[in-house]
Amino acid sequence: MRLSCTVITLGFVMNMSIFSSASALERLSRRTIVDNSLTLAQSTTSVFTRFYPDTALMAATRADVMKSAGVALSPINGLPVSIKDLIDVAGETTLAGSTVLANAAPAATDAPVVTRLRAAGAAIIGKTNMTEFAYSGVGLNPHYGTAANPADKKVARIPGGSSSGAAVSVAAGICFAAVGSDTGGSIRIPAALCGIVGFKSTARRVPTTGCVPLSTTLDTICAMTHSVDDCILMDTVLADRPLLIPALPLKGLRLALPQTLVLDALDATVAAAFGATLSRLSAAGASIIEAPFSLLAECHPINQFPAAEAYAWHRHLLAQHETQYDPRVAKRIKLGAQISAADYIDALHRRRDWIARMEATLAPFDAMIMPTVPIVASPIADLEASEQAFFDANRLLLRNPSIINVLDGCAITLPCHPAGTLPVGITLAGPAMRDGYLMGVARAVELELRSWRKSQSAA
Repeated sequence: MRLSCTVITLGFVMNMSIFSSASALERLSRRTIVDNSLTLAQSTTSVFTRFYPDTALMAATRADVMKSAGVALSPINGLPVSIKDLIDVAGETTLAGSTVLANAAPAATDAPVVTRLRAAGAAIIGKTNMTEFAYSGVGLNPHYGTAANPADKKVARIPGGSSSGAAVSVAAGICFAAVGSDTGGSIRIPAALCGIVGFKSTARRVPTTGCVPLSTTLDTICAMTHSVDDCILMDTVLADRPLLIPALPLKGLRLALPQTLVLDALDATVAAAFGATLSRLSAAGASIIEAPFSLLAECHPINQFPAAEAYAWHRHLLAQHETQYDPRVAKRIKLGAQISAADYIDALHRRRDWIARMEATLAPFDAMIMPTVPIVASPIADLEASEQAFFDANRLLLRNPSIINVLDGCAITLPCHPAGTLPVGITLAGPAMRDGYLMGVARAVELELRSWRKSQSAA
């Protein structure tokens, strides 16, 4: 009977935030939790590319010993966390979802974010699968397979990318948090499609050293979890400093709803969930202010950075090993060959000017609100079968999230869909270095949405 209760408790805990399940966590040993996490992880398909059972169990055992000795633990101490396959771990080759790098030299040291996770006591259970070289929002990987989105038990749907396995590791209840990268939405897209929370911090706040780059201008190392507070916890670890987060009531918040670009081509499920969410927030006292934001039309023409910077990094590898690349990834990288140095420098100047004008436009508001992505997760088979369908979906998935990367801003996606439907996310976003304030807004919005979704489930 005790074993049965433990299994039930584990299933309950692993699908909740660290903070909301704190009392249940106190009754379980960290080693039991991590052992269960490793068992689940190793039974999945295409979610992980490597496992670290020995070091993960050591971290859990160390946390249990500390707890028994009355030592106060950090909230993440001894709990299972995953890291994306583009992050260096000392002594092993970092593959970044590819086979091209199989013969590259092993990493000499852990990436700084791994060092910080270990220092916080996190039990890193493994590396997660990803879109090859992080260059797609869809999440397909022809080399290691594609992790199916746990939100649909009947149809194998895309998890979103590029942090595909990372999102599944959290949404499937394997890990409390997953560390990944976000260059055009690679944390927020899969978080939205899998029904969890994903936070893209201001890029400069967390070091990208020791991570295979996509775009050195836009890459951000950040995390996805089950709640805003868990994202705050992970951000504190990754940035190695806490955010100052104000206590903000929902009533009176001014949320800007752009009328340019971000509401185009919403599918019916997203449109219904997003509309209902806006109505709920408005009824609770938030001011939803429709604003033109015509500057958004300038964003995507500016964003030549991923193609140009990826081509600069990959051009020699492509010359020798293009046949080993995912053809869809190679096709996008090679577009960078068409961008001249002059065009690239012009884009840097245009981006700087656009950011200044966007920040002035955002100044009267507490945050910008929009659908994270305009579509729900497509069936994997449909996008594997058709290159046109793949690129159409990829373009739509990247459209809204990548605005924040070009802005050099911060953003968080929260689930807003009714129970029993495919996941939909809403994004709250702000300019650079407003991370703490944005998280205060997100806490207020999440509290209202959780209450609303709970009442819907009960009904």
